Amino acid sequence: MDQQPQPFFPVPRETDLPSGLQKLFGKAREQIGFLPNVFLAYARRPERFSAWFNHFREVTAPTETLDAADREMIAVVVSNINHCTYCMVSHGYSLAEALGDRAQADLISINWRHAGLDPRRRAICAYAEKLTSAPDTVERQDLEDLRAAGLTDDDIWDVVEIAAMYNFTNRVSSAMGHRPNPEYHRRPPAAAE
Repeated sequence: MDQQPQPFFPVPRETDLPSGLQKLFGKAREQIGFLPNVFLAYARRPERFSAWFNHFREVTAPTETLDAADREMIAVVVSNINHCTYCMVSHGYSLAEALGDRAQADLISINWRHAGLDPRRRAICAYAEKLTSAPDTVERQDLEDLRAAGLTDDDIWDVVEIAAMYNFTNRVSSAMGHRPNPEYHRRPPAAAE
């Protein structure tokens, strides 16, 4: 594909954005080598982008008991259900990096039930799927199932918040026609451990 499809909504020029966002975008380029399309598109409303990004950074920060792979796994499970192209591509790539295993990341992204996950990760995926697909059916027992799988109450809160955040971002990305950067497809796959 030679030309990247354009988003449905006008994207601001980076030079028109507040200096704090321009610095943030510069850091993104330094860390990953390019500016994710979604950053510039979301920055149409700079104050809201900043609030979203701060929340995103908080809920995606790995902890000792809920690592980066767990968090990216939630992103792809939710994004798969919502058919969010942007997040499936970008977080599928991030999941492969976090796991060090492209094949395992692809299996989780396509159908986590076929990925041979341990009981803890299966419980996380099942909960993220239920909260996304049928939030009106979530019960106290669902939280008890996560506890039984070894998650702490803080871990459970993070699973809920991460799934909810990706449901929000999936819908905004889809509604605005965000497309994944070509760089996600050109980067070498994560090396297997």
